[in-house]
Amino acid sequence: MEPQDELTKEGRLTLVLALATFIAAFGSSFQYGYNVAVINSPDELMKEFYNETYYDRTSDYLSDFSLTLLWAISVSMFPFGGLIGSLMVGVLVNKFGRKGTLLLNNIFSIVPAILMGYSKVARSFEMIILSRLLVGICAGLSSNVVPMYLGEMAPKNLRGALGVVPQLFITVGILVAQILGLQNILANKEGWPILLGVTGIPAGLQLLLLPFFPESPRYLLVQKKDEEAARKALRRLRGWEDVEAEMEEIRLENEAEKAAGFISVVKLFKMRSLRWQLISIIILMGGQQLSGVNAIYYYAGQIYRNAGVGASDVQYVTAGTGAVNMVITMLAVFVVELLGRRVLLLLGFSICCTSCCVLTTALALQDTVSWMPYLSIACVFAYVIGHALGPSPIPALLITEIFLQSSRSSAFMVGGSVHWLSNFTVGLLFPFIQKGLEAYSFIIFAAICLLTTIYVFLAVPETKAKTFMEINQIFAKMNKMSEVYPEKEELKELPPSTLEQ
Repeated sequence: MEPQDELTKEGRLTLVLALATFIAAFGSSFQYGYNVAVINSPDELMKEFYNETYYDRTSDYLSDFSLTLLWAISVSMFPFGGLIGSLMVGVLVNKFGRKGTLLLNNIFSIVPAILMGYSKVARSFEMIILSRLLVGICAGLSSNVVPMYLGEMAPKNLRGALGVVPQLFITVGILVAQILGLQNILANKEGWPILLGVTGIPAGLQLLLLPFFPESPRYLLVQKKDEEAARKALRRLRGWEDVEAEMEEIRLENEAEKAAGFISVVKLFKMRSLRWQLISIIILMGGQQLSGVNAIYYYAGQIYRNAGVGASDVQYVTAGTGAVNMVITMLAVFVVELLGRRVLLLLGFSICCTSCCVLTTALALQDTVSWMPYLSIACVFAYVIGHALGPSPIPALLITEIFLQSSRSSAFMVGGSVHWLSNFTVGLLFPFIQKGLEAYSFIIFAAICLLTTIYVFLAVPETKAKTFMEINQIFAKMNKMSEVYPEKEELKELPPSTLEQ
């Protein structure tokens, strides 16, 4: 076979690969996005339910402080569950596999969906709080496992596009939650339990359909040592019989890692050969959440109202923001292999930084300059576009690409933990920051975006169209590991001849 023909075959999106991608992302990533947004629309109705339930039990209403505290717990249980889910990733993906973990994870969606759906009938707000914890665990697992599963199944020249698909389905989930959460659809007294329970539908579909699709070939060969199963999975995914070239590439990765064995989180922090990879995922995952994306959504309603949008119409403008987020993420799917990961990160964080700076100016002057509120709306949309291009989809994709098989699950545990801790921190602190700094609160996020942009420019290499071993060699040079010895428990360097394309 000619090299060019082989390259062409590598780029083929087969039906099996496309359907596996869709089912994994719809069944898992969609739920993450849906549960992020679903609780926003019916919040007043749910607080009323909390108060009425408490009155039925005690013949007294909750104090304002107690109601606020109960609601804060309900909201914060989701990122707390996300952190727990991230810490479970390493154990589960190594024991049950990538596909197996996704199937198991549906328990953390179907059970809470039933609990939330029946919470009003049962007159129990505790069921909602427990359910928010469980769907948080589901999101923590899926946000790490889906990119890992798709990244390991995809050929190298489709890995970027398929790696962005989970983020695309997160935005689809957010948009669907915003649409179903309109007051004339499900955000009403009768409909809000159904709105919360919808999250179980994609989980049920994934539970039914995903078993018919292959496990990650890399997991089967490197960790399960089942060469025949790996070959069979590759043949189904690629759509042709001759997969020996790719099998050999996975074997080379396996040989290079044999000395290190499984790399735990503790060992990950100790290994010099993984130093810059680890620093990069911590900064990118932290930058993704600390750049103010949740604060922008939190503040958006007030910005829209200040610009003259009617209180009843804010929900439609918010859904419009969700639609823009989804469309731009869809664009990222198609341009990530054209422009590369590094360009999208630089462009995205730069747009977010500029938007935060201009938004600060617009908010400070909105009472003195008549058209400033409209500039604020433009800044919100510009920020959403910038974040959807790079900061939202690329960091999880990079974790799959810059770590090899033995360290990948631990790297996702670290990246996921940083993601959810940062998410929780912003949710907890932003109301106080906004109260103290008012219009100038977004300067903090602008500074974080700027610092992350500088780091990406100086330290994050391009990984587009490279094999995992080629990317590993780039970081070996950055880590000053010209030769890595097994006795030092470091990853073995591949001979230069294997890097030729």
